[in-house]
Amino acid sequence: MSGLMNTALILAVAAVVIARQFGARRIGSDRRWWIVPAVLAVMALREPGVIDPHHQIEASLLLGTELVTALAIGAGWAWTTRMWAEPDGAVWSRSTKAAAAVWAAGICLRLGLFGIGTLVGVHQTSSALMLGLAVTLLVRSGLLTWRAQSLRPAVTGQSQGRSPAYGDGVGRALRKERL
Repeated sequence: MSGLMNTALILAVAAVVIARQFGARRIGSDRRWWIVPAVLAVMALREPGVIDPHHQIEASLLLGTELVTALAIGAGWAWTTRMWAEPDGAVWSRSTKAAAAVWAAGICLRLGLFGIGTLVGVHQTSSALMLGLAVTLLVRSGLLTWRAQSLRPAVTGQSQGRSPAYGDGVGRALRKERL
């Protein structure tokens, strides 16, 4: 796939994922949360040029920094997502303004890394960015799934019919949106 197509795919996936997360979304109990990140990672790793052959050390350091940044963004996004459980045991999530700030900071960091790579003379492809997006989505999805398990009521009919939610005490109530 060409670099332009990879970039378009990255932007499309990021736009869809980000837009969907700012509406209330039910977190499913299926175990397939890792499929989209895995597909993105395979697509990124099958492309040549993830590491610039003329600047292997610098390119490897940039890729490692990109992956650590992606891991931090995924974790930050997951921990700034509001989650709650309904009386029927369904767990819902919705990204917050803090999650948007995490994304903005991540984009700035990635632009900075791209600038550093350009200054050093490293040829950069969109594969590293796609791999970073895969890591971000994998970490976020994994953490949300893990957090959702702690919110699901162990026994139906808990006291007052409601389990605690991350973000309780937030001033305004969030409306559940159904798709």
